[in-house]
Amino acid sequence: MILMTIDRRELADFLRRSRERVSPQDAGLAEGSRRRTPGLRREEVAQLAGMSTDYYTRLEQARGPQPSPQILAALARALRLSDDERDHLHLLAGHRPPAARSRDDEVGASLLHLLDRLPGTAAQVLSDLGDVLAQNDLARALLGGVCTVSEHGRNVVWRWFADPAARAAYPAEEHAHYSRLHVADLRAAVGRRAGDPAAARLVERLRGASEEFTALWELHEVAVRRHSRMRVLHPVIGPLDLDCQVLLAPEGNQRLVLLTPPPGTDAADRLALLPAAGQERLVG
Repeated sequence: MILMTIDRRELADFLRRSRERVSPQDAGLAEGSRRRTPGLRREEVAQLAGMSTDYYTRLEQARGPQPSPQILAALARALRLSDDERDHLHLLAGHRPPAARSRDDEVGASLLHLLDRLPGTAAQVLSDLGDVLAQNDLARALLGGVCTVSEHGRNVVWRWFADPAARAAYPAEEHAHYSRLHVADLRAAVGRRAGDPAAARLVERLRGASEEFTALWELHEVAVRRHSRMRVLHPVIGPLDLDCQVLLAPEGNQRLVLLTPPPGTDAADRLALLPAAGQERLVG
C-alpha cells in the first residue's frame, strides 16, 4: 500500500493560486474598494470555509498541520474548485480523493454512442466491481445480454464463481487463470471502495457461494485487468481468439471492454456471421 504524505510547499502554492483566481463576485462577496489582492483575501477564504484566518494562513505559508478531508472539502467549495482540482487538493494534502459522485450504474450518453459506433468490435461497459452496464449488439451476440439482470446476476465475477454454466464459454484449461484474474481485479476495486456496502456485499456473497473464490481471496493478489488474449467457445462459429483491451474511466469506477480480432486471423470474418447466426447466449 502506498503511504501518502502531505506536500506542504505544493499545497500552499495551489491554495494561493486558486484563491487568486476567484473573484469576490464569484464567491458572493461584495468587492469593496481599495482591493490590492487579486481574487479573494485570505480572511475571505477562511470565512467561506468556516475556519480561522490564522489556520488558513498557516496552510498558505506551508507551515500548517495536515488538514482533514472535511477541511479540504470546505476549501474546495470556498475556492470553487472543479472535481479534478478538488482531487488534486486532496492528494497534495496526503489524502485519497473522495469517491466519484456519479452513480456506478449510469453510463454517459457519449459512451453509449461510442458502443453503437463499433459495429465490428464487441464492446461493453462494466463497473469496476464487474457489473455489465451496457453492451453493443455484437457483444450481446457473442457473450449474451445480461444488462437487464439485477444486482449480482449481471456481475461477471459472481456468475463465474456461482454459476457453473458461465465457464462453458471458455476452455477448461484456462479456468484457473481467469479465476485469478477476476479475484485480483476485484481486490483492487474493493480497495478503492473502502467502506462501500455494495462491494462488501458482493465479496460476502462470493465467499459464501464459492470455496475457490474464498481461497483465492485470501491470497490477497491485486491486479487491475487492462489487456489480455482470450479464447471464446461460441456454439455457432466455434473457438475464437480475441484481444481484450480494457480502457479505464478517469474516476476508475467504470471501464470500456473491447474484444477485437487479432491481425492475420479469420476472427473478424467469423464475428461478422454472429448477427445472422442469431442471439445464442453465452454466459461468462
